[in-house]
Amino acid sequence: MKKIFTAAAAALVIASCTSDLSSLNVNSKAPEQVPAGALIANATVSLTDYMTSVNVNLNNFILWSQHWTQTTYTDESNFNFDGRDVNGNTFDVLYATVLRDLSDAAKFIEADDKMLAEHKRNQLALIEVMNVYTYSVLVDIFGDVPYSEAIGDDVTPKYDNDGEIYNDLVARLLAAHGNLGGDNGLGSYDLLYGGDADMWKKFAASMALKLAVRAADVNTQAAAVAQAAVAAGVFTSSADAAVLHYTASPPNTNPLWDDLVQSGRADFCAANTFADILNDLNDPRRGTYFRNLDADGDVIGAPYGLASSYALNSQPGDALEDPTLGSALMDYAEVEFLLADAAARGWSVGGSAADHYNAAVTASIEGWGGSSTDAADYLAQTSVAWDATMWKERIGVQKWIAMYTRGNEAWATQRQYDYPAMNVAEEAQTVTPYRMSYGIDEYSLNGSNVAAARGGNDDTFSKVFWDAN
Repeated sequence: MKKIFTAAAAALVIASCTSDLSSLNVNSKAPEQVPAGALIANATVSLTDYMTSVNVNLNNFILWSQHWTQTTYTDESNFNFDGRDVNGNTFDVLYATVLRDLSDAAKFIEADDKMLAEHKRNQLALIEVMNVYTYSVLVDIFGDVPYSEAIGDDVTPKYDNDGEIYNDLVARLLAAHGNLGGDNGLGSYDLLYGGDADMWKKFAASMALKLAVRAADVNTQAAAVAQAAVAAGVFTSSADAAVLHYTASPPNTNPLWDDLVQSGRADFCAANTFADILNDLNDPRRGTYFRNLDADGDVIGAPYGLASSYALNSQPGDALEDPTLGSALMDYAEVEFLLADAAARGWSVGGSAADHYNAAVTASIEGWGGSSTDAADYLAQTSVAWDATMWKERIGVQKWIAMYTRGNEAWATQRQYDYPAMNVAEEAQTVTPYRMSYGIDEYSLNGSNVAAARGGNDDTFSKVFWDAN
């Protein structure tokens, strides 16, 4: 683990016409090869849709983070996901769609002898950034996952160790960072940055910081990677965020609109876990995060995991029902929380932990329509103000709040810091699991490999490698 982190840190600091009659056999209306850019765009949409979705068949983590609970069908709020094969569907989207599209795109780019060298270099590098992001999501959910044999001809890939995967992801990410810069040649196919590889370079550095901080409790070389990432240039404003902007008309609308409006579903409301903390802290985001507040402006939260009245509780806010709402894979507030963590550990990342923490909270509040005054007043409260003696609690609670609508990251944040405390689900009579177990298809089709993963321990209350404390 140490060697790869050290090497990666060092790498980051350095960064015509023919008469071929066979064409007559080609069906031009069903091309065998699509443009690499189209595959990259599709992978971007599929990944972002997955990370944003609250469809109970696909992504349950806004429930697992206890931001929301369900009012009628409460299975997923009680961590019963096998019936809908949520774990299997997650594998399907991230492996069969996202990672497969990225792999195919890379092959087409490598084989294109007419592409400018600069464009080829950049496109292959940004594909690597997307690969790293996707695999990190899989590890954060499951722990050990197929990796070294995942995308290829082998239909029964082995499961790799989660910590070793993270190490290799860092090495891949930082190698890609050194190949990014200028115009990547994708133009409108680049749905995040419009062809600007310098912005991808910032995204890559920010992801390196994220992986380092997440592994900080178990890897002694994490500090070196984080410091190198910051020196290489992470996000410095909200304009840097990796955001997919949706449109007003299907099928390119934000999945939240699909799941909350188009579906006609009235089954999500604020969980008391989230509501109680927002209310206790007088959080200025309450009226944006939720609607149907009480007379005092407080969020009305239903007992987590218990069937409740939709009408009598606070529901997801009107802002979430905007079909054009952008969705971030990573944003400036998250980076500032990462910097606050790094500074609190004594790492040399520039600035104080307090300054980064304040910047993170302010960026989140302003990003949800609040003012700088709202942020300053919020941070002036003793229950919110930076306190170096309880820095993990401060970052844990405030980052968990700020990751609203980003259920995967909110859940990961709570697991990393162990703050805030999760409620016991009313029916399951457990707190939120620490990981998701593997799907039934894996046991049916890849039985020996999945049985060997994690030493045979597929318990949802066993932890992924970075969740050490």
